[in-house]
Amino acid sequence: MTVVTLGVHIVDVLARPVESIPEGQDTHLLEQIRITAAGAAAGTAVGLAGLGVPVASMGAVGADELGDFLIMVMARHGVDVTGIVRKESEQTAASILPIRPDGGRPSFHVPGANLTLATTDLDRDRVTGARVVHLGGMDVTWGLHDPGFLALLAEAREAGTIVTMDLLSNIPDLMQGARIFLPYVDYLLPNEEQALMMSGTTDVEQAALALLAEGPGAVLVTLGAEGSLVATASGLTRVPALDVPVVDTTGCGDAYCAGFITGLVDGREVVDAAGLGTALAARVAGGLGSDAGLAGARELRASA
Repeated sequence: MTVVTLGVHIVDVLARPVESIPEGQDTHLLEQIRITAAGAAAGTAVGLAGLGVPVASMGAVGADELGDFLIMVMARHGVDVTGIVRKESEQTAASILPIRPDGGRPSFHVPGANLTLATTDLDRDRVTGARVVHLGGMDVTWGLHDPGFLALLAEAREAGTIVTMDLLSNIPDLMQGARIFLPYVDYLLPNEEQALMMSGTTDVEQAALALLAEGPGAVLVTLGAEGSLVATASGLTRVPALDVPVVDTTGCGDAYCAGFITGLVDGREVVDAAGLGTALAARVAGGLGSDAGLAGARELRASA
């Protein structure tokens, strides 16, 4: 596989537009309800497959109907799912997302099997043989916070694998815990809130530079409607967002990661790769769910 995405796999149930939760047993009629494969590893894998990049995903799901669904949907998108393990005693991670009219997305979440993913669940040869390994949600995959997994990342990088990392939560303690991976990462892709929490600073540019000093070759901070900030040894570059109507922001970060990784696979420079990530994120924002807007993604890759 060209890319291995490794980490968080979630089933999302999304509904829009939701302005309030009904009182008692009342019912609100909506325009749309969808169920999708999501999470910082699964969502990025689906985006990569949509762009035409060969991708395998590794993670943990329950031996339940939600797990059956997630694996089926990912495979339908073209992701190699043979590296996803089934946990008999756990449920598949899932979220319920009532999407507001402005695209905002509060959530109800069960972390499930993601918390049990361990180094022994992984195919070491696939990790060390990948061109890119994307770590999705290392802040919540606590079973990978161990020396054995860090040694595996070091071995992969020695063999020439590029390692990228995205995060999932906005919990300060988890952000600090994820810092152990920074010396083993080539590209870090947090959102603004995560970057500030992880760095302990109050300014996004200072945060990007502080995180850059901890090991990555580049830090790309996504800023929502403000685009993204790219920090490298050469300095700071702002990449503007595209002006598009926003339906749902779910999965935009995963799409940005997928586009960025695709840019690296295609040999683009960091800022140009960030531009492809921005373009794919804009497409996803125009529909409901993390796989919205992927039709035509290959043409986007070819023309960007």
